[in-house]
Amino acid sequence: QVQLVESGGELVQAGGSLRLSCAASGPIGSYPMGWFRQAPGKEREFVAAIRWTAWTGSRTSYADSVKGRFTISRDNAKNTVYLQMNSLKPEDTAVYYCNRLLTWGQTTSTIDYWGQGTQVTVSS
Repeated sequence: QVQLVESGGELVQAGGSLRLSCAASGPIGSYPMGWFRQAPGKEREFVAAIRWTAWTGSRTSYADSVKGRFTISRDNAKNTVYLQMNSLKPEDTAVYYCNRLLTWGQTTSTIDYWGQGTQVTVSS
């Protein structure tokens, strides 16, 4: 288990941008990393994931609702994952979380305890 600390969320107007960070307390290694979000009264949902291997390089996956607007990236040397969010919409308002994934493609295969998350609020 590693501890995950999300940051970067704030209040932003629709159409604006934010960059979220997820810092891990230890090496994230070759595990896929995912971003998730939970809006008030809703279930937590998958947003984006990234995996990296020396042989295949980076591979990313996005929920349809954020495709083309959000970009996930990782810096293994800093044990940090980022989520660049552009063209934000009010429906992106949620608490955003990150987690390691046991299996690429299985967004429910989270490994670590959930952190506090970071609040993103998009005003119309």
